[in-house]
Amino acid sequence: MFYNKFSGYLKRRYNTKVYKLPLNLPVTCPNRDGTISRKGCIFCGEEGAGFENLPNYLSVKQQLLKNSKYIGENYKSEKFIAYFQNYSNTYLPLEDFKRYINEACGDDIVAIYISTRPDCIWEDYVEYLKGIKVSKNVDIVIELGLQTVNYHTLKALNRGHLLAEFIDAVLLIKSYGLEVCTHYILDIPMDSLDDVIEGARILSALKVEQVKCHSLYILKDTPLGEMYQKGEIIPVSVDEYIERAVSFLEHLNPDIVIQRLIGRAPEERSLFCNWGKSWWKIHEMLEKKMKEEDRVQGKKYNYLNGKNNKMPRADGK
Repeated sequence: MFYNKFSGYLKRRYNTKVYKLPLNLPVTCPNRDGTISRKGCIFCGEEGAGFENLPNYLSVKQQLLKNSKYIGENYKSEKFIAYFQNYSNTYLPLEDFKRYINEACGDDIVAIYISTRPDCIWEDYVEYLKGIKVSKNVDIVIELGLQTVNYHTLKALNRGHLLAEFIDAVLLIKSYGLEVCTHYILDIPMDSLDDVIEGARILSALKVEQVKCHSLYILKDTPLGEMYQKGEIIPVSVDEYIERAVSFLEHLNPDIVIQRLIGRAPEERSLFCNWGKSWWKIHEMLEKKMKEEDRVQGKKYNYLNGKNNKMPRADGK
Protein backbone atom coordinates (compact mmCIF):
# COMPACT_ATOMS: atom_id res chain seq x y z
CA MET A 1 0.00 0.00 0.00
CA PHE A 2 1.56 3.27 -1.15
CA TYR A 3 -0.70 5.53 0.87
CA ASN A 4 -3.51 5.42 3.43
CA LYS A 5 -6.53 5.06 1.16
CA PHE A 6 -9.98 6.27 2.18
CA SER A 7 -11.64 3.06 0.98
CA GLY A 8 -9.45 0.98 3.26
CA TYR A 9 -10.05 3.31 6.18
CA LEU A 10 -13.83 3.07 5.76
CA LYS A 11 -13.71 -0.73 5.66
CA ARG A 12 -11.56 -0.84 8.81
CA ARG A 13 -13.65 1.78 10.63
CA TYR A 14 -17.11 0.43 9.81
CA ASN A 15 -16.42 -3.17 8.79
CA THR A 16 -18.57 -2.83 5.67
CA LYS A 17 -18.83 -0.91 2.40
CA VAL A 18 -19.58 2.76 3.02
CA TYR A 19 -20.29 5.43 0.40
CA LYS A 20 -20.67 9.19 0.57
CA LEU A 21 -24.07 10.66 -0.28
CA PRO A 22 -23.67 14.29 -1.44
CA LEU A 23 -26.13 16.85 -0.08
CA ASN A 24 -26.85 20.26 -1.57
CA LEU A 25 -28.21 22.99 0.72
CA PRO A 26 -29.58 26.42 -0.24
CA VAL A 27 -26.49 28.13 1.14
CA THR A 28 -23.89 30.52 -0.21
CA CYS A 29 -20.46 31.72 0.87
CA PRO A 30 -19.20 34.93 2.55
CA ASN A 31 -16.79 35.28 -0.34
CA ARG A 32 -19.77 35.58 -2.71
CA ASP A 33 -22.52 37.42 -0.83
CA GLY A 34 -20.51 40.57 -0.14
CA THR A 35 -19.50 39.83 3.45
CA ILE A 36 -15.89 39.35 2.33
CA SER A 37 -16.22 39.72 -1.43
CA ARG A 38 -18.65 39.21 -4.30
CA LYS A 39 -16.03 37.75 -6.61
CA GLY A 40 -15.49 34.40 -4.90
CA CYS A 41 -12.33 32.35 -5.25
CA ILE A 42 -10.87 32.85 -8.73
CA PHE A 43 -11.30 29.14 -9.59
CA CYS A 44 -14.86 28.65 -8.31
CA GLY A 45 -17.76 28.32 -10.75
CA GLU A 46 -21.36 29.31 -10.16
CA GLU A 47 -22.30 25.81 -9.07
CA GLY A 48 -19.52 25.67 -6.47
CA ALA A 49 -18.13 22.18 -5.88
CA GLY A 50 -21.39 20.29 -6.33
CA PHE A 51 -21.80 20.07 -10.08
CA GLU A 52 -23.17 16.51 -9.81
CA ASN A 53 -25.48 17.17 -6.87
CA LEU A 54 -29.23 16.91 -6.71
CA PRO A 55 -31.09 20.26 -6.69
CA ASN A 56 -31.20 22.04 -3.34
CA TYR A 57 -34.98 22.47 -3.37
CA LEU A 58 -35.17 18.79 -2.38
CA SER A 59 -35.07 18.20 1.36
CA VAL A 60 -32.10 16.53 3.01
CA LYS A 61 -34.21 13.39 3.52
CA GLN A 62 -35.26 13.33 -0.14
CA GLN A 63 -31.68 13.71 -1.35
CA LEU A 64 -30.45 10.97 0.98
CA LEU A 65 -33.22 8.64 -0.11
CA LYS A 66 -32.60 9.16 -3.83
CA ASN A 67 -28.83 8.83 -3.56
CA SER A 68 -28.83 5.88 -1.15
CA LYS A 69 -31.26 3.97 -3.36
CA TYR A 70 -29.09 4.45 -6.45
CA ILE A 71 -25.75 3.81 -4.74
CA GLY A 72 -27.06 0.97 -2.60
CA GLU A 73 -28.40 -0.87 -5.63
CA ASN A 74 -25.36 -0.25 -7.84
CA TYR A 75 -22.56 -0.63 -5.29
CA LYS A 76 -24.15 -3.01 -2.77
CA SER A 77 -23.73 -0.64 0.14
CA GLU A 78 -25.99 -0.48 3.19
CA LYS A 79 -24.15 2.20 5.20
CA PHE A 80 -23.50 5.77 4.15
CA ILE A 81 -21.87 9.10 4.94
CA ALA A 82 -24.12 12.16 4.70
CA TYR A 83 -21.90 14.69 2.95
CA PHE A 84 -22.87 18.36 3.02
CA GLN A 85 -20.74 19.24 0.03
CA ASN A 86 -21.51 22.48 -1.74
CA TYR A 87 -20.36 25.97 -0.71
CA SER A 88 -19.90 26.83 3.01
CA ASN A 89 -22.31 24.62 4.91
CA THR A 90 -21.76 26.19 8.33
CA TYR A 91 -22.56 29.61 6.86
CA LEU A 92 -26.17 29.33 7.96
CA PRO A 93 -28.24 30.59 10.90
CA LEU A 94 -27.58 28.17 13.75
CA GLU A 95 -31.17 26.90 13.98
CA ASP A 96 -31.25 26.16 10.25
CA PHE A 97 -27.91 24.39 10.52
CA LYS A 98 -29.20 22.26 13.40
CA ARG A 99 -32.33 21.31 11.43
CA TYR A 100 -30.34 20.16 8.39
CA ILE A 101 -27.85 18.17 10.45
CA ASN A 102 -30.57 16.50 12.49
CA GLU A 103 -32.44 15.58 9.29
CA ALA A 104 -29.32 13.82 8.00
CA CYS A 105 -29.16 11.43 10.94
CA GLY A 106 -30.57 7.96 10.27
CA ASP A 107 -29.99 4.29 10.98
CA ASP A 108 -27.94 3.83 7.79
CA ILE A 109 -25.79 6.97 8.33
CA VAL A 110 -22.50 6.22 10.08
CA ALA A 111 -20.92 9.65 9.67
CA ILE A 112 -21.68 13.23 8.70
CA TYR A 113 -19.11 15.18 6.69
CA ILE A 114 -19.52 18.95 6.42
CA SER A 115 -17.63 21.04 3.86
CA THR A 116 -16.97 24.68 4.76
CA ARG A 117 -14.42 27.50 5.00
CA PRO A 118 -11.88 27.94 7.81
CA ASP A 119 -13.36 31.34 8.66
CA CYS A 120 -16.90 29.91 8.99
CA ILE A 121 -16.22 27.84 12.10
CA TRP A 122 -17.93 29.03 15.29
CA GLU A 123 -17.88 27.46 18.73
CA ASP A 124 -21.66 27.10 19.17
CA TYR A 125 -21.86 25.21 15.86
CA VAL A 126 -19.00 22.89 16.81
CA GLU A 127 -20.48 22.36 20.27
CA TYR A 128 -23.79 21.32 18.69
CA LEU A 129 -21.99 18.88 16.39
CA LYS A 130 -20.25 17.29 19.36
CA GLY A 131 -23.68 16.73 20.92
CA ILE A 132 -24.89 15.09 17.70
CA LYS A 133 -21.83 12.85 17.64
CA VAL A 134 -22.59 11.60 21.14
CA SER A 135 -26.39 11.41 21.00
CA LYS A 136 -26.68 9.91 17.50
CA ASN A 137 -23.49 7.82 17.61
CA VAL A 138 -22.19 9.18 14.29
CA ASP A 139 -18.72 10.35 13.36
CA ILE A 140 -18.40 14.06 12.52
CA VAL A 141 -15.77 15.24 10.04
CA ILE A 142 -15.49 18.90 9.06
CA GLU A 143 -13.92 19.40 5.64
CA LEU A 144 -12.00 22.69 5.47
CA GLY A 145 -10.97 24.24 2.18
CA LEU A 146 -7.39 25.41 2.58
CA GLN A 147 -5.90 24.77 -0.93
CA THR A 148 -2.40 26.08 -0.05
CA VAL A 149 -0.34 27.19 2.95
CA ASN A 150 1.33 29.99 0.97
CA TYR A 151 -0.34 33.23 2.10
CA HIS A 152 0.73 35.03 -1.08
CA THR A 153 -1.12 32.39 -3.10
CA LEU A 154 -4.16 32.53 -0.81
CA LYS A 155 -4.38 36.24 -1.57
CA ALA A 156 -3.92 35.67 -5.30
CA LEU A 157 -6.72 33.08 -5.25
CA ASN A 158 -8.98 35.61 -3.50
CA ARG A 159 -9.71 33.07 -0.78
CA GLY A 160 -10.65 35.78 1.72
CA HIS A 161 -8.71 34.10 4.54
CA LEU A 162 -5.09 33.26 5.31
CA LEU A 163 -3.34 30.43 7.11
CA ALA A 164 -4.05 31.67 10.65
CA GLU A 165 -7.80 31.22 10.22
CA PHE A 166 -7.25 27.63 9.12
CA ILE A 167 -5.03 26.83 12.09
CA ASP A 168 -7.53 28.43 14.47
CA ALA A 169 -10.42 26.42 12.97
CA VAL A 170 -8.53 23.12 13.22
CA LEU A 171 -7.62 23.71 16.86
CA LEU A 172 -11.22 24.60 17.76
CA ILE A 173 -12.71 21.60 15.94
CA LYS A 174 -10.26 19.16 17.50
CA SER A 175 -10.79 20.63 20.98
CA TYR A 176 -14.38 19.30 20.74
CA GLY A 177 -13.25 15.82 19.71
CA LEU A 178 -14.32 16.16 16.07
CA GLU A 179 -12.21 15.32 13.01
CA VAL A 180 -10.81 17.47 10.22
CA CYS A 181 -10.38 16.80 6.51
CA THR A 182 -8.35 19.39 4.57
CA HIS A 183 -8.86 20.18 0.89
CA TYR A 184 -5.56 20.91 -0.85
CA ILE A 185 -4.77 21.84 -4.48
CA LEU A 186 -1.38 20.36 -5.32
CA ASP A 187 -0.64 22.06 -8.64
CA ILE A 188 -1.39 25.75 -8.18
CA PRO A 189 1.03 27.43 -10.63
CA MET A 190 1.87 30.19 -8.11
CA ASP A 191 3.07 27.53 -5.66
CA SER A 192 6.34 25.63 -5.77
CA LEU A 193 7.19 22.06 -4.79
CA ASP A 194 8.50 23.46 -1.50
CA ASP A 195 5.09 25.01 -0.79
CA VAL A 196 3.42 21.64 -1.34
CA ILE A 197 5.87 19.89 0.97
CA GLU A 198 5.39 22.55 3.64
CA GLY A 199 1.66 21.98 3.33
CA ALA A 200 2.13 18.31 4.19
CA ARG A 201 4.31 19.27 7.13
CA ILE A 202 1.79 21.75 8.55
CA LEU A 203 -1.14 19.36 8.18
CA SER A 204 0.88 16.68 9.94
CA ALA A 205 1.85 19.04 12.76
CA LEU A 206 -1.82 20.00 13.23
CA LYS A 207 -2.77 16.30 13.31
CA VAL A 208 -5.61 16.56 10.82
CA GLU A 209 -7.23 13.19 10.24
CA GLN A 210 -7.91 13.29 6.50
CA VAL A 211 -6.80 15.09 3.34
CA LYS A 212 -8.57 15.49 0.02
CA CYS A 213 -6.17 16.44 -2.78
CA HIS A 214 -7.30 18.26 -5.90
CA SER A 215 -5.79 19.00 -9.27
CA LEU A 216 -6.44 22.53 -10.48
CA TYR A 217 -9.20 22.69 -13.07
CA ILE A 218 -10.06 25.88 -14.93
CA LEU A 219 -13.66 26.78 -15.68
CA LYS A 220 -15.18 29.13 -18.21
CA ASP A 221 -16.59 32.41 -16.91
CA THR A 222 -14.29 32.56 -13.89
CA PRO A 223 -11.42 34.97 -13.15
CA LEU A 224 -9.00 32.04 -13.40
CA GLY A 225 -10.52 31.11 -16.77
CA GLU A 226 -9.97 34.64 -18.05
CA MET A 227 -6.35 34.56 -16.85
CA TYR A 228 -5.82 31.22 -18.60
CA GLN A 229 -7.29 32.44 -21.88
CA LYS A 230 -5.05 35.52 -21.78
CA GLY A 231 -1.97 33.39 -21.15
CA GLU A 232 -1.46 34.94 -17.72
CA ILE A 233 -1.42 31.55 -16.01
CA ILE A 234 0.02 28.29 -17.32
CA PRO A 235 -0.87 24.96 -15.66
CA VAL A 236 1.99 22.81 -14.46
CA SER A 237 2.64 19.61 -16.43
CA VAL A 238 1.10 16.28 -15.53
CA ASP A 239 4.58 15.01 -14.57
CA GLU A 240 4.99 17.97 -12.22
CA TYR A 241 1.61 17.25 -10.67
CA ILE A 242 2.54 13.64 -10.03
CA GLU A 243 5.89 14.65 -8.48
CA ARG A 244 4.14 17.15 -6.23
CA ALA A 245 1.57 14.56 -5.16
CA VAL A 246 4.21 11.94 -4.37
CA SER A 247 6.36 14.44 -2.46
CA PHE A 248 3.30 15.61 -0.53
CA LEU A 249 2.54 12.03 0.49
CA GLU A 250 6.14 11.30 1.45
CA HIS A 251 6.15 14.17 3.95
CA LEU A 252 2.66 13.47 5.31
CA ASN A 253 2.01 11.61 8.54
CA PRO A 254 1.20 8.03 7.38
CA ASP A 255 -1.81 7.93 9.75
CA ILE A 256 -3.59 10.68 7.78
CA VAL A 257 -6.27 9.22 5.51
CA ILE A 258 -6.20 10.28 1.84
CA GLN A 259 -9.74 10.73 0.56
CA ARG A 260 -8.48 11.23 -2.99
CA LEU A 261 -5.44 12.33 -5.02
CA ILE A 262 -7.05 13.73 -8.15
CA GLY A 263 -10.28 15.58 -8.85
CA ARG A 264 -12.82 15.98 -11.64
CA ALA A 265 -14.69 18.92 -13.16
CA PRO A 266 -17.83 19.59 -15.24
CA GLU A 267 -16.57 18.80 -18.75
CA GLU A 268 -18.91 21.15 -20.59
CA ARG A 269 -17.63 24.15 -18.62
CA SER A 270 -13.95 23.26 -18.39
CA LEU A 271 -11.17 25.08 -20.21
CA PHE A 272 -8.57 22.82 -18.61
CA CYS A 273 -8.92 19.66 -16.55
CA ASN A 274 -6.44 16.88 -15.82
CA TRP A 275 -4.41 17.44 -19.00
CA GLY A 276 -7.12 15.78 -21.08
CA LYS A 277 -6.62 12.49 -19.24
CA SER A 278 -9.04 10.47 -17.14
CA TRP A 279 -8.56 10.76 -13.37
CA TRP A 280 -7.93 7.03 -13.06
CA LYS A 281 -5.13 7.18 -15.68
CA ILE A 282 -3.33 9.87 -13.68
CA HIS A 283 -3.90 7.81 -10.55
CA GLU A 284 -2.27 4.81 -12.25
CA MET A 285 0.70 6.97 -13.29
CA LEU A 286 1.07 8.22 -9.73
CA GLU A 287 1.06 4.77 -8.15
CA LYS A 288 3.45 3.50 -10.84
CA LYS A 289 5.93 6.24 -9.93
CA MET A 290 5.65 5.45 -6.23
CA LYS A 291 6.27 1.75 -6.88
CA GLU A 292 9.21 2.25 -9.24
CA GLU A 293 10.91 4.83 -6.99
CA ASP A 294 10.07 3.14 -3.67
CA ARG A 295 8.20 6.17 -2.34
CA VAL A 296 5.37 5.79 0.16
CA GLN A 297 3.30 8.00 2.41
CA GLY A 298 5.26 9.05 5.48
CA LYS A 299 8.69 8.03 4.17
CA LYS A 300 10.03 11.51 4.99
CA TYR A 301 7.84 12.09 8.02
CA ASN A 302 10.80 12.65 10.31
CA TYR A 303 10.60 16.31 11.28
CA LEU A 304 8.30 16.61 14.33
CA ASN A 305 9.07 16.23 18.04
CA GLY A 306 12.68 17.26 17.49
CA LYS A 307 13.49 14.22 15.36
CA ASN A 308 15.86 16.23 13.15
CA ASN A 309 17.89 17.41 16.15
CA LYS A 310 19.49 14.76 18.30
CA MET A 311 20.30 15.67 21.89
CA PRO A 312 24.11 16.04 22.23
CA ARG A 313 25.74 13.39 24.35
CA ALA A 314 27.69 14.26 27.47
CA ASP A 315 30.86 12.78 25.97
CA GLY A 316 30.51 14.96 22.86
CA LYS A 317 30.19 12.00 20.49
